[in-house]
Amino acid sequence: MSDKAIDPTHAPLYPIREVSRLTGVNSVTLRAWERRYGLIRPQRTPKGHRLYARQDIERIERILQWLNRGVPVSQVHDLLDQPDSRDIPVPEAGDWPCQREQLILAVEALDLERLETLYNQALALYPVSICLHELWQPAVLQLEERWSGQTGGLLQQRLLEGFLRTRIGTRTYHANLVNHGPQLLITRISEESGALWPLLFTLAAIDAGYRVLLLDTSLTVGELGLAVNRLHLSALVLASGRTERNELIRRQLPRLADQLSVPVCLAGPITRIRADELLDSGVELLGDDSVQSVSRLRPLLR
Repeated sequence: MSDKAIDPTHAPLYPIREVSRLTGVNSVTLRAWERRYGLIRPQRTPKGHRLYARQDIERIERILQWLNRGVPVSQVHDLLDQPDSRDIPVPEAGDWPCQREQLILAVEALDLERLETLYNQALALYPVSICLHELWQPAVLQLEERWSGQTGGLLQQRLLEGFLRTRIGTRTYHANLVNHGPQLLITRISEESGALWPLLFTLAAIDAGYRVLLLDTSLTVGELGLAVNRLHLSALVLASGRTERNELIRRQLPRLADQLSVPVCLAGPITRIRADELLDSGVELLGDDSVQSVSRLRPLLR
């Protein structure tokens, strides 16, 4: 078979050995990308031989670019099929303020497509810890300040929570299959707390090798104790960006910390807001930076 097969449109088609030579990807991998992941769809001769068009070769080169950025091959398909992914400028070092503003504008405009692109782009280019520290945490803090008393703020908050719940939930599922660290229960303190800070802490925790049970709704103090005991968890982490009720902070959480044999931890801005009241309570304050909070958690675990 010749390098270029005859085609009615006279567009050149290449056999798999030539594509392997041009791209540096061996034929076994090319077949796996086609069969297992659906990343490429070559044509076939009547005898079943694969033939690749120039567009296929360009697609293979884009696959390699994403893989070189650290994206798992199982996640590349969605990135390839995003029509606007190549139109958004790649964030340069020191350009995080611009990226944060783009993210905030996408949330305020309820632009899920734009939000999806920014999320995937950042995690493809940078480690999770950098994305949290430079992009997501500062953006959430700014958004929460803007949402205070703002009409439409609740809708923006719920949209962002739903978006992150799906993406981080998927990452958590796959991480739990391979991580071997201690298992954490992460949840919000109350229904008013919102899900953003538990989600950000979860992203940092699975990146650090923990296994995570993320609960989407708050539990009573009694239910939290039952969950820790029945599920044989290593720690309970409650996260919030709000002040929370005095009764909960001053009495219920300290009592829970005394009753449980595992650390009861707080994460998020609440640790800064309520620090003076909780210093001698038995509740562990991890701080409002998710990555640093995860680092502070490890020495507390047996």
